[in-house]
Amino acid sequence: MALKLGDMLREQGLITEEQLRKTLDQQKSAGGRIGYHLVQMGFVTEEQVTTCLSRQFGVPSVNLANYGIDRDVTKLIPMEVAKKYLVMPISRVGMTLTVAMADPSNVFAIDDIKFMTGYNIEPVVAAEAGVIESIKKNYGGSSALETIEKKESVDGKDYSMSEDDLASDFSEMDADSAVVDVDDFDKLVTGAVDNVEVVEEELEEKGMTDVDAPIVKLVNGILIKAIKLGVSDIHIEPYEKSFRVRYRLDGVLRKAMGLPLTIRNAIISRIKIMAKLDIAERRLPQDGRIKLKLGKKRDMDFRVSVLPTLFGEKVVMRLLDKGNLQLDMTKLGFEERALKDFQNALHKPFGMVLVTGPTGSGKTTTLYSALHQLNQISENIMTAEDPVEFNLAGINQVQMHEEIGLNFAAALRSFLRQDPDIIMVGEIRDYETAEIGVKAALTGHLVLSTLHTNDAPGTINRLLNMGIEPFLVSSSVIVIVAQRLLRRICSGCKAPAEVNPQALIEIGFKPEDAETMTVYHGTGCAVCSNTGYKGRVALYEVMAISERIRDLILQGASTGEIKAAAIEGGMYTLRRSGLEKVRLGQTTIEEVVRVTFAD
Repeated sequence: MALKLGDMLREQGLITEEQLRKTLDQQKSAGGRIGYHLVQMGFVTEEQVTTCLSRQFGVPSVNLANYGIDRDVTKLIPMEVAKKYLVMPISRVGMTLTVAMADPSNVFAIDDIKFMTGYNIEPVVAAEAGVIESIKKNYGGSSALETIEKKESVDGKDYSMSEDDLASDFSEMDADSAVVDVDDFDKLVTGAVDNVEVVEEELEEKGMTDVDAPIVKLVNGILIKAIKLGVSDIHIEPYEKSFRVRYRLDGVLRKAMGLPLTIRNAIISRIKIMAKLDIAERRLPQDGRIKLKLGKKRDMDFRVSVLPTLFGEKVVMRLLDKGNLQLDMTKLGFEERALKDFQNALHKPFGMVLVTGPTGSGKTTTLYSALHQLNQISENIMTAEDPVEFNLAGINQVQMHEEIGLNFAAALRSFLRQDPDIIMVGEIRDYETAEIGVKAALTGHLVLSTLHTNDAPGTINRLLNMGIEPFLVSSSVIVIVAQRLLRRICSGCKAPAEVNPQALIEIGFKPEDAETMTVYHGTGCAVCSNTGYKGRVALYEVMAISERIRDLILQGASTGEIKAAAIEGGMYTLRRSGLEKVRLGQTTIEEVVRVTFAD
């Protein structure tokens, strides 16, 4: 869009080629929209920019200085949303809301506002400076910033909710504190439902104070039970006729309990208060964090995500237990050759180390273990993360904030002015981040990052598809690690399994091995809740970039050719790593087939 606007202004004779070049340089260093910089540098007026944008996008242009905007209209879009998208609601007719936008091509902003307000959105274009000034004028008064009275509803009825009433000392809980008996959920749920019904009957007199204790105990119980079971995620999900809680244990979701619909909103409000979220906002997604202190030496964090769905808000909480964070790389599950290749890359003076895999495959743990090994007093380590999952002493960790422009690319630019030795970028999502990361790797920095690809060889083509030149990829990337997590056989009920040798051959074992090896499975016991699995083990595919592979990248070779060369050079594929875990009796054939493809 930026270049198109500049070209249009140049073609109309409003700016020269030299002025456009200077403006693009300014935009590259400062960020923002090219129209804003053209006005600030005095090359064009705001009216000329908006007229050009109007012609470019085929929408009317407005001068917000001439608009007297009704207060009822501004209430439809919160100030935070107006500032985030640089928009200003200016009028409403029937079910159509007219919104002035600095960038009317931003379909994500239009969709968000449509979902949030329930109105059809009619965009018009306005000067960026005019939108900013209008936001200040219409939202800047004290009345626009007044505290929102926080309310929640139970079965559609509103009850004022005091944060002081509902906040408890659970976030500072000690090991000796009285914790709810999490095995007696039926009693807790019954108590919570009974109290909600009392509130409905005596709304005028009691508000929501009676529901306080049972709801707090119930939420505490859900969290404590999750910690005791060692789950990774808690899903709290409302549907039309049911309200359920599911736990993700060892990578698999299981239903933990069903709850009455009557306490749905009270449960979600309690979680929002613990995560310091806005309980009055039910139309937009929210993210927060709950910090718990369990005894004097154990901290537990819950990363909270709230998402509006058709029948209410769904809450997903990711458990982040620093005590279970495995930072010893030798215990993660690497094969001997793979571990050696990975560690060799980590001790290179510069280059790019990439860890790939789907969400929840353990990439963060692998990167943190690498950083832990590299964390020396002589090294300046900077990380850009979204979110920062664990705090690592001695490492400078930066939380991303997209809403204010602090993304991975912006953080990377700043890092390069902070004299770094090692840089970790949470994820390479776009060309800009990839380009800056590659250049950093080529200028004396060790860069660690993640990427979403299916295997290690496929990462090369992913970078090329992003727009990175082959010679840059071949000269910057030094190792690529692909990984998966699969369930470990429970040690309490581990036993030999009867398996047809032909089945072993079909999944990749050699015939001579299939005839003689012993395969294990879990028969089910109280320790593993009769699943046969307890805990997880990682599979790793480590592809060191050899001279042969560099040549193939420069020649534009296919993923298959690169993979064949890597295997020839001794790379263990994910499937082969999985077969090795079966051979060692750590997991089952079914798990390997579930998470890996045949070579």
